[in-house]
Amino acid sequence: MTAVLDLPRLGRYLADRIGGFEPAELTAELVDGGRSNLTYALRAGGHAWALRRPPLGTVAPSANDVHREHRITSALAGSGVPVPGPVLYCADDGVIGAPFSLAEWVDGVVLRSPEQLAAMAPAAVRGAARMMIDELLRLHTVDATEFGIGRPEGYLGRQVDRWRRQWEVVATRDSPEAEALQRRLGADVPAQSPGGVVHGDFRLDNLIFTHDLSAVAALLDWEMATTGDPLADLGLLLVYCDPVSDPVLQHGCPTSGSTAFPTRDELVAAYAAGSNRDLDRLDFYEALGYYKLAVVAEGIHKRYLEGMTVGTGFETVGGAVPGLLAAGLARLRQ
Repeated sequence: MTAVLDLPRLGRYLADRIGGFEPAELTAELVDGGRSNLTYALRAGGHAWALRRPPLGTVAPSANDVHREHRITSALAGSGVPVPGPVLYCADDGVIGAPFSLAEWVDGVVLRSPEQLAAMAPAAVRGAARMMIDELLRLHTVDATEFGIGRPEGYLGRQVDRWRRQWEVVATRDSPEAEALQRRLGADVPAQSPGGVVHGDFRLDNLIFTHDLSAVAALLDWEMATTGDPLADLGLLLVYCDPVSDPVLQHGCPTSGSTAFPTRDELVAAYAAGSNRDLDRLDFYEALGYYKLAVVAEGIHKRYLEGMTVGTGFETVGGAVPGLLAAGLARLRQ
């Protein structure tokens, strides 16, 4: 399945909106064939941008929302949370065949693969993990009332219902485990922690570090961000650090590449040290994260079966779903 951009049409569109833009010099490279949104590096006149558009094929309702991503990053610019500088949003499908957003390109290092972490000194691995938790804590202290996106009240119950409806859209199989996990989550929703900004897909490989790994240059992938219960981010981060998530991630579970990377309990302790949120029901947030990632994996698998994926490695994603659902059920039983 091709995902080639119509560069002449895109160049004309951008020339009318970006001062000094030279459409004749425009080039585009697909840099992430994407388990979710597609990302392109655009270059012209010595400048670079990141273009993001939804994936091809079946897209679950409210997922892959590049408009939401643009609105959130525009609101967070200047907040202290490192976001790529937003440039514009285009709702017109006629330009590239789908809505898209444009942001300033952020150069740096993304820790995507186990091999990268395995090659790093233990102190560098621990430093990257510490910065990851610090950025999560920084995000969770932002005053969410400034953004007007989402409703913190009732967030957890809506999440359970939302991901059930997403499963119904993308399911390629009957799964008693999916039904059981959804039912258990719906019957066991805890009291929420204080409302805040929820990234929605917080994980190590959504951070861009500076080249010397001394700081975080940007936090990426804001299409599922909202206001709600920030502990959902912590729960999902722990899921992403579980090797059961390996087939879902394009380059595998990067945290499995180093014995120096903090354990689950160490990550929880680091977050707890910087937050006054009650973590007694973290089992629910983790189980919700396993359910969410299982639904995401099923959606990717459906697009693969439809022939609507770009790149390689998609054939194994569907195989992660049973393990993710089982891990979610096991977490709730604990």
